[in-house]
Amino acid sequence: MRLRLYHHPDGARVAYRELGAGPPLALLHAGLLSHREWEPVVVPLAERHRVVIPDLPLHGDSEDRPRHPYTIDWFAEVMAGFFDDVLGPSPLLVGHDAGAEILLRTIAMGLVQPSRLVLMPNRLHLPVQRARKRQAWRLATLGGSIPGLDRALSHATKLVFTPQLGVRLSERGSPEAGDLMRHAFADVPGNPNLARSWSKCARRWPRGAQTQLLELYPSLTMPVLLLWADRDPLHPLAGAEETLALLPRAQLRVLPSTGFLMTYDDPVGVAREIVAFCR
Repeated sequence: MRLRLYHHPDGARVAYRELGAGPPLALLHAGLLSHREWEPVVVPLAERHRVVIPDLPLHGDSEDRPRHPYTIDWFAEVMAGFFDDVLGPSPLLVGHDAGAEILLRTIAMGLVQPSRLVLMPNRLHLPVQRARKRQAWRLATLGGSIPGLDRALSHATKLVFTPQLGVRLSERGSPEAGDLMRHAFADVPGNPNLARSWSKCARRWPRGAQTQLLELYPSLTMPVLLLWADRDPLHPLAGAEETLALLPRAQLRVLPSTGFLMTYDDPVGVAREIVAFCR
């Protein structure tokens, strides 16, 4: 897959790869990862679709300069511009974790109207799970705004976000998940710009329960697939079950023995469910 770039009007760049031909299908990865989260499922999806896998801003090869606001509304505006330029009208959209949160925000802001929407595990309208660990990460990230400490924190990431962490995020202990984590953080050490940008994002990313989504759900008239893991401690299945009742045209599919990294735990199941839903 060849690297391509989308340039937003404000100068932000979004790096993406694509494979296959057919109806365009965009896959938005989880926070702190990269487009490689989708690597295990790209080939089977590309048999029926033009699969487009971007790196979200602050991730992979995409924008990392601290000149941008890095609010969720900004992420939504950039990705909506990306969808319009690269995918065209009424795209098929898939999002996981932060990628799903950004998709929901783009729709709530009226910036995109997908023909079909796949939401993989994310917090939805519920409070953040394991809030103490999230808060500890946020506080550490905020230090990236301090000159001198920004570079030190960028180097410290390799001590926390290790390949072993990637394997633990896979319910089935996939060794390839370690390579995913290694790739996601390969260019972070020694990058103070990225540390400052992440500090800005940590200050501005929504932290509480996103209860405004309860008003959005009834207006999502496109078909929606909630494709969920049964063993993801960050995104409990109960949240998807509660949301299912509020969506006009939704279905819930649960893949057994899968955790946060569903595409590594059950790539065949993830690809099968997305293809069946988007045909």
